[in-house]
Amino acid sequence: MEPEPADTFRGLPLTAEQDSEIRHYIHVRQRSGLPWDTPELRAMLADMLDPPQADDEDRQALSGSIGKERAAAVLDGESDRDRADPRPES
Repeated sequence: MEPEPADTFRGLPLTAEQDSEIRHYIHVRQRSGLPWDTPELRAMLADMLDPPQADDEDRQALSGSIGKERAAAVLDGESDRDRADPRPES
């Protein structure tokens, strides 16, 4: 289900994931006592609303790095289970 612009950050046409990312950024900044309306936030919004165009070579490189990252995450998860104590103390 696509959120209505009225339900997103400042009524912008963001996806649910983008809206969540923006709200998380603001939440973290507020918890840290830092201002949240920053050039970084404006750059994030600009990229979300008008993403840079990627050529085929960039898409292939990104796809390859995402695959490697997923494989590393799977291996990390297996390593964590290997290190876990099979008989945890109660």
